[in-house]
Amino acid sequence: MGIFDRLTGTRYPDAGVAARSAAEVRAALLAVNGPGVPFVVRNGAPSERADLVAVWRVRELGITVRTRMRLVPAQREVRAIDEQWDAQTREYSRGQVTSVARDWTIERGADGRLQKTEGARFDFAEMRNPLRGAVLDAGWTWRGVVFRI
Repeated sequence: MGIFDRLTGTRYPDAGVAARSAAEVRAALLAVNGPGVPFVVRNGAPSERADLVAVWRVRELGITVRTRMRLVPAQREVRAIDEQWDAQTREYSRGQVTSVARDWTIERGADGRLQKTEGARFDFAEMRNPLRGAVLDAGWTWRGVVFRI
């Protein structure tokens, strides 16, 4: 694992894991969807230039994160790029998102002192880790890219 792999978040499967077919990898990524999952994995539209797209909208914080994934069967890797929109600050970022966002509320407690309570929380690892785990368990490489997939 080189320095660029570390910067882009590239991960390789463990030694001895048999590589599965592209159809099985696609099915494993789509199987990440579920009732307890806060994001949606779907097929990518032609305008998105991706095979699969994972989208998470955190309405309380005004944040939308999208991971576009392209399957490359010849190299047995999934190339992924992250995009984040922040509606409050009107910022857009692209590359490998590693953010954690929180919404805090300051109020008086029962004893009359000020206290902070966490309202909403967003940790991008909660979306990336299951996706990356599904790819690595299938014997493929998760390659984070910065510019285009």
